[in-house]
Amino acid sequence: MQKVNGIGGFFFRSENPQALAEWYEKHLGIDPVAEVPWSTEAGHTVFAPFAKDTDYFGRKSQPWMINFRVSDLSAMITQLEAAGIAVETRPDWDAEYGKFARIHDPEGNPIELWEPSAR
Repeated sequence: MQKVNGIGGFFFRSENPQALAEWYEKHLGIDPVAEVPWSTEAGHTVFAPFAKDTDYFGRKSQPWMINFRVSDLSAMITQLEAAGIAVETRPDWDAEYGKFARIHDPEGNPIELWEPSAR
């Protein structure tokens, strides 16, 4: 059986696509697709539908949330906070799967950051 082997793209609506792409490049290091496609190191990607009434994504009008894998969450948090970006963490987010934090892009879209556990 054939199966997908990762995320090939993530597409979403934006009020100002160019400005938002620049924000993602500046703060998360994701190159705009027009220049160089974003490449990632091998690792697990979770594909998980959530219940329609979940509070996990934040606002009810938000139909999606992306999770980005990072290698050093503490360093990423320091970098984001130095740029004036609010970072949400909770002790219960340090789970068996690793450490988590959450930010929002300039348009209010939730972004989960994940440092996988060493196991």
